[in-house]
Amino acid sequence: MLHKHLIAKTRPKANDSQIVLLDRARITVLTPELIRVETDNFVDEATQIVWYRDLPECKFTVEENTAQAAIKTTDAEFIFDKRKKRITFVVLNGEKIACNNKQNLKGTARTLDFTAGKIPLQDGIIGKNGVAVMEDKSLILKEDGTVKPRTGGKDIYIFASKDYKKSLFAFFMVTGFPPMIPRYALGNWWSRYHAYSEESYLALLDRFQDEGIPFSVATVDMDWHWVKVNKKFNKFYGLRAGWTGYSWNTDLFPDYKRFLLELNKRNYRSILNLHPAQGVRDFEDAYGGMCQALGVNPNEKKTIPFDITDTNYINAYFSVLHKPYEKDGVDAWWIDWQQGKKTKIKGYDPLWALNHLHTLDRAENGERPLILSRYAGLGSHRYPLGFSGDTIILWRTLDFQPYFTATAANAGYVTWSHDIGGHCLGNQDSEELYLRWVQFGVFSPVMRLHSTSAAKSKEPWFYPSVESKVKDYLRLRHRLIPYIYSAYYRAFSTGRAISEPMYYEYPHSDEAHLVKNEYFFGENLIVAPITSPIDKETGLASVEVWLPKGKFTDIFTGESYHGDGFVKLQRPLDWIPVLAKEGAIIPFSCNKGNDTSNPEELDIFVYSGSGEFVLYEDDCVSQRYLDNVCLKTRFSVEEQNGSLLLFTLHKAEGDTSLVPAKRKYNIIFKDVSGAEGIEIMLNGEKISPKQEGLTFTFADISPEDSITISLKGIKKA
Repeated sequence: MLHKHLIAKTRPKANDSQIVLLDRARITVLTPELIRVETDNFVDEATQIVWYRDLPECKFTVEENTAQAAIKTTDAEFIFDKRKKRITFVVLNGEKIACNNKQNLKGTARTLDFTAGKIPLQDGIIGKNGVAVMEDKSLILKEDGTVKPRTGGKDIYIFASKDYKKSLFAFFMVTGFPPMIPRYALGNWWSRYHAYSEESYLALLDRFQDEGIPFSVATVDMDWHWVKVNKKFNKFYGLRAGWTGYSWNTDLFPDYKRFLLELNKRNYRSILNLHPAQGVRDFEDAYGGMCQALGVNPNEKKTIPFDITDTNYINAYFSVLHKPYEKDGVDAWWIDWQQGKKTKIKGYDPLWALNHLHTLDRAENGERPLILSRYAGLGSHRYPLGFSGDTIILWRTLDFQPYFTATAANAGYVTWSHDIGGHCLGNQDSEELYLRWVQFGVFSPVMRLHSTSAAKSKEPWFYPSVESKVKDYLRLRHRLIPYIYSAYYRAFSTGRAISEPMYYEYPHSDEAHLVKNEYFFGENLIVAPITSPIDKETGLASVEVWLPKGKFTDIFTGESYHGDGFVKLQRPLDWIPVLAKEGAIIPFSCNKGNDTSNPEELDIFVYSGSGEFVLYEDDCVSQRYLDNVCLKTRFSVEEQNGSLLLFTLHKAEGDTSLVPAKRKYNIIFKDVSGAEGIEIMLNGEKISPKQEGLTFTFADISPEDSITISLKGIKKA
């Protein structure tokens, strides 16, 4: 039997009041936008995709005749054809829509390995016409944590809403919401497939710190363990025997505990690469422990095969091979390729199994789990983070990634990370391409530099013409952590993606569906990465951007644009278009170095208009956020009659012990050049803080304090 903590907690049986029986079909009304249709064989157990069906009561009616049944909710009407035993049409706002995926807006793909541009994407759960169909063919997830095949019948989920956000929320209701990831994972990641030694790796990290380049995650690829095993152990284990390994290479890391401790002293978190497919060979340090756990005679020196269907193997895999290293300081595992797609159970993908089980295992003792792995189908959003694979270094590869990242929201997959700068082959010497990739990476869910040892490494100093710009962007990424972390909480609590297609906010706009590489990053920023070279004559690169009605201000240039159509934006190497919407409030950390903790000092960018932002903070690493142990600080701005701007930092709500007792706030009005009158209140009393232009500095502010700034007679920049 699997260890208890490797068994997911599910609630798969729907309430009887939500079920309609029609001959050999069963229809479950899950939400106003989502129904389930089963035929011939009914399943009340969890599946690999769907875990929760006991949702709150959803009101509906059924109108039935001999040919069909109409299931009506508050949002949609589903027409069930009794002869065909399926939903044939959905009625939305009086419009009759065929129930199929012909207008599916797509989701994502398993990997971008060795791709050089566009690839086909799997269907998601969003349709442009409001209708999408998801057939759940995944295995049944039993109560003991193991899986079993299905027998007969069909299991169909129909999403019906022209508000795409509602469909995504309904998907998360039945599959689970994206979990919070550790805060440190939102900083820059250093990674390279290269045989580092303890000395060379620490020397590189020290140079990063000396040059003021912040990284928070230190990845060690395959060479942390023995790779040239046939030569090292004078025995033939196979042609690619070095891919799998669980024993530290003591030639490179003579004292791995010391190495992990040194990483920790430098405020880095560690992640190690795994390729489990070749099992456990006799040369591994843990071979004796595995033999003992599995009842194998160690003297026979037989390889213990990788078998993700064997519960005894799974238990030992974690308790013997991984837990000891985690206790020594390994923070996360990177589950890399090589496992294939087959196991002893038909349809049981070892990638899904490893993602699922590693995530559950890391959640033991209240830890917030983090793995890095590839996408294994719908439901994979429960297992962050995504590793998109070994891409080729070309402009067209970069050009596909913004669309690929944002569109993954249609599959609920909100945490893709890419090999920023590209992995291998291609145009390795293009410093311009490298910078543009970094710029995109800063405004994506995870910022992870990576390359193969055969490619040009991604240290900024190897790209002298753009070195200073790359350093600035890497610093900016760490500055943005408060904003991005709050966006992750929004994903967990409301189901909104970190990178979101424009059509989520503007579903009825044809233009919003046309802009493939433009997306919302969090709730207040529109990003349009530049993915093509500059014009050599002008020194500028261009990107066509669609802007909805309203005012949008570039956070880099300060230039404002009034939307309701397409605009061609041109930028030098320094910038890409990142546009703050009206009323945007953007928090920036002022932490030094690679410190990703809740900051003692914050810069707050404020843009004219009306809006608000809720800064979310917790203990950064545990699962206590699931019990709402957090602190929320609301900022709001209100513009009246185009002449009065009222900004408020509201009293925080929640556990104040999670943040510094006193903070420094620098409130910076970004698109206002002046004001005829200024009034500032702290807890209802007038004060005169330090002021430089329209930047106001408040020291020693506690979470219980409130600040109000009134700008009268404003002049907009």
